[in-house]
Amino acid sequence: MNSLEQAEDLKAFERRLTEYVSCLQPATGRWRMILIVVSVCTATGAWKWLIDPDTQKVSFFSSLWNHPFFTLSCITLIALFFAGIHKRVVAPSIIAARCRTVLAEYNMSCDDTGKLILKPRPNIQ
Repeated sequence: MNSLEQAEDLKAFERRLTEYVSCLQPATGRWRMILIVVSVCTATGAWKWLIDPDTQKVSFFSSLWNHPFFTLSCITLIALFFAGIHKRVVAPSIIAARCRTVLAEYNMSCDDTGKLILKPRPNIQ
């Protein structure tokens, strides 16, 4: 391959990588909002559950039954983590980190948006 073909391949790879990372951004933002809302609901429900004087007097399951908002928000939060929300929230960062690992062998890297960073060749003496 000549250098012109190599440059075109790098440009095509960079375009595809930035396109893929930018397509993940809206979904990542939605997942972050869902995680924030459910976390705030869980924290609010936990606060109300903890300050309720009846919580200490009844059994654990009865106290959860008396606080359905807290119970449902906890179940939702646990279900979201089992569904992999923690990976969806940071998906572009995971893709960029994996690309950096592969590109390091070729004296290249990329930023979080997928733009390639060419590093100078090491001097072999």
